[in-house]
Amino acid sequence: MTTIAERARELTDTREPFVHATVVRAQDPTSARPGDAAVIRSDGSIEGFVGGACAESSVRAAALDTLRDGTALLLRVLPDGAAPFPETPGARVVVNPCHSGGAIEVFLRPMLPAPALRVVGSTPISAAVATLAAFLDFDVVTADDCTGCTAVVVAGLGKGEQEAIRAALDAGVGFIALVASGKRGAALLDELGLTDAERARVHSPAGVDIGAQTPPEIALSIMSEIVRAIRVDGLTPSSGAPVARPQQAVDPVCGMTVLVGSETPHARVDGQDLWFCCAGCLASYTAA
Repeated sequence: MTTIAERARELTDTREPFVHATVVRAQDPTSARPGDAAVIRSDGSIEGFVGGACAESSVRAAALDTLRDGTALLLRVLPDGAAPFPETPGARVVVNPCHSGGAIEVFLRPMLPAPALRVVGSTPISAAVATLAAFLDFDVVTADDCTGCTAVVVAGLGKGEQEAIRAALDAGVGFIALVASGKRGAALLDELGLTDAERARVHSPAGVDIGAQTPPEIALSIMSEIVRAIRVDGLTPSSGAPVARPQQAVDPVCGMTVLVGSETPHARVDGQDLWFCCAGCLASYTAA
């Protein structure tokens, strides 16, 4: 049987983002105990145990928030009217009306792979980009395969550019920076006959306009644009595509926010889909 630690290592090796959740405090009555752990993947699925259905729902929702901003979080899951835990500045408090009566604290640590960058070309600009990317803690890919790369910088200055762009697009890379003038870049992309969706993934001229002239300055402008795509636009390091957040809904019985999935208790009333945190809330709603 695979342990949570082993599963975490597997996800790390495959460069898949996930959250490592650990119960650090529990107050009876609760099914969770300190040391219980789980991994939550970017689709909201969970492996392991951090409490019952209500607590798990809160943990999953909070975990996805940490994946978005990359910041660790201490989550306090408290029932209505329970004896309070010691004050914990900076923690997030969630009150679960359907909780069994205990309380738990769960530490959520997002595990995000370093973004992978491939640089195409043997030019002073490509060398400067590779050096700066490594300094910024990117994984600089030296192999010809673009699979799994967050971004590809094409800096061949006229050599092998179309082939490199086509290979990066076929590999699913979400951000491709072409080092070329606006006129030459547009002509090159027109020759490739790209779809609108493919064209949107190719950025030319590459980089933020900072008036760069030297190779290091051009590398700075290119890496600034890539960092902005990751930090602001949601480009995920693992696949090069924006993180898709699972649909959320509010349980009409207890008011909890739940993640909608194939196993989420569900009812359709008067043409409206309703989602519940657990079978108990669904039964209560149906009975009423």
